[in-house]
Amino acid sequence: MTFRAAPPKPLTDPPTKVGIVGRRETPDLADVLRRVRTFGETHGVSLFLEEELRCTGPADLPPLPDSPSELDLLLTLGGDGTLLRGVRRVIGHPIPVLGVNLGRLGFLTAMGPPELESGLERVMAGEALVDERFTLAGRIVHADGSEGRRLWALNDLVLHKGGVARVVRLDLEVGRGHAREEIGSFSGDGVIVSTPTGSTAYSLSAGGPIVSPNTECIAVTPISPHTMAMRPLVLPDAVLLSIRALDRCEELVVTADGQLGVPLDPGDRVLVEKGEESVLLVRFPGQTFFDTLRRVLNWAV
Repeated sequence: MTFRAAPPKPLTDPPTKVGIVGRRETPDLADVLRRVRTFGETHGVSLFLEEELRCTGPADLPPLPDSPSELDLLLTLGGDGTLLRGVRRVIGHPIPVLGVNLGRLGFLTAMGPPELESGLERVMAGEALVDERFTLAGRIVHADGSEGRRLWALNDLVLHKGGVARVVRLDLEVGRGHAREEIGSFSGDGVIVSTPTGSTAYSLSAGGPIVSPNTECIAVTPISPHTMAMRPLVLPDAVLLSIRALDRCEELVVTADGQLGVPLDPGDRVLVEKGEESVLLVRFPGQTFFDTLRRVLNWAV
């Protein structure tokens, strides 16, 4: 893996082609789309609209291009879930993602509707910053050794039970080849493997650690473990983590960022490591991780 946490870089080139994704059910979406279109017209910015927004926004705007490389910026209109969905459209391409919070928490978004025009002006003026965040890569290995689905996540990969509420016994190992070592096993509702970016999402709700996003590590957080001896674990970012169910368990699922779920067959093993791709998130000077913690989560207030 070649990714190393780097200081934020200025977004110096004003975007001329901006893609838009959003959550159609959001009450303020139509008004925000109208304002974005007006901004684009007055600043010579070409806008491309997600297909499912065409019944809400200006239907004459062209659809998002098939290749993200044709965009200079992706604008997400919604909460963190919408931003994560937007990120999935541009993964593998160095396209900055700017989130406008129309949801509740908005931990990953950079601004709300009141700052829309002023924020876009700052982007055009080169006053925005870009944070590079690393991802997780997961792959499923079947009981016969064959490769299954591959997944990636900006926030987290979660192995858990679907359907009926029932505990599952999981075994965790770390390392590669003959150097693989057992971490231990536990019974619970599942396990969350998160990046530092995702440490303030589901992992935090399950009692996991808050990790600064420029820290190079992976957090492993048990979900409702049936033992007091199993606590969250922070691993180096270079490790390979292996997770498998010790019981023959039906309806076991691995989900990526809460956006994609893949069912597991009995005997499947999930391998998780740092991904080769990174994600570029836009923020503005003065918006720091700890400021966001205090403002959004009321941390230490």
